[in-house]
Amino acid sequence: MRKTSLHICHLALQAKMVPFAGFEMPIKYIGVVREHHAVRDYAGLFDVSHMGEFLISGPQAVPFIQYVFSNDIERLDIGQAQYGYMPNAKGGIVDDLLVYRIDHQRYMLVVNAANIEKDWNWLVTHNKMFGATLENQSEQWSLLALQGPKATPILATLTEATIAKIPFYSFIHGTVAGVENVLISATGYTGSGGYELYVPNAHAEKIWNSLIDNGAEPCGLAARNTLRIEMGYCLYGNDIDDSTSPIAAGLRWCTEFSKDFVSKDIIEQQKAVGTNTKRVGFVLNERGIPRQGYSLKDVAGNDIGIVTSGTQSPSLEKGIGMGYVDREHAIVGNNINVIIRNKSILATITSLPFYHAS
Repeated sequence: MRKTSLHICHLALQAKMVPFAGFEMPIKYIGVVREHHAVRDYAGLFDVSHMGEFLISGPQAVPFIQYVFSNDIERLDIGQAQYGYMPNAKGGIVDDLLVYRIDHQRYMLVVNAANIEKDWNWLVTHNKMFGATLENQSEQWSLLALQGPKATPILATLTEATIAKIPFYSFIHGTVAGVENVLISATGYTGSGGYELYVPNAHAEKIWNSLIDNGAEPCGLAARNTLRIEMGYCLYGNDIDDSTSPIAAGLRWCTEFSKDFVSKDIIEQQKAVGTNTKRVGFVLNERGIPRQGYSLKDVAGNDIGIVTSGTQSPSLEKGIGMGYVDREHAIVGNNINVIIRNKSILATITSLPFYHAS
């Protein structure tokens, strides 16, 4: 198991450590529900240093990224970020990722930990047609996610940067807790606002401890999962993968058809004709927790789909989940059944996200 630069900090806080994407990561500290509510009500701090960072630069950076990425990076100003995915040759999804525009010819791609090697090989192969400069910087950076409504006042005590004025999906470079050149990004995976801090490994522990000393609650990957499910966000390997249609997954909004990209013709056909299945969210009307792989049936008992993510929502205090169902059943308000331990549990398809901040 690989370890992040904050591994000693997690052990000192008596975190429960588990294998995740090749790393030994904290799944929880005090408890999942407490950590979840800390993010929704105050501020939680996550170590997500297992994520990968690729620097793409040079005169060919833009045409190269435009070809391998679904969204349109030419819309980005310097200091802005964008979500999208890399399509594969069959119209599936290599990975979903963020693209940061650092300057005129430099971009940072932030990819999922489990896909670092796969993504890198995919990019290197396709770059042969373009000749951009690629650098895998994943080993150089730690990534801290400070999330929640009190993230701004907590971080503001440690930096002179005007962080409250950073627009959503934008970033600046600033000094945090005396550490220079930290990339401070107004992004996150929780739906409760906050920041993601890209920090050189040698300084990660100092910033982590400073944030906790100023009131941030350390949070593990279990709370990160319940938070992202409440927002209806995809997790690669659960809700999307190499065989998933981005149209079925609901990722049309980050697919720009005015430019050329890998498998554009296939995905454009999916958009025009429609897909056989569609990703939906559902809320259980009875007690139970939906889990990945559970069957979904219509009220007559016919198989119509499968659960891809599910949990007991700490905010709603109900079982919630996402999955793919046959297109004709993917209608908000429809009742379906989730098969939990051979028992049919009634659920209702609902719009996403499940959670709305008050």
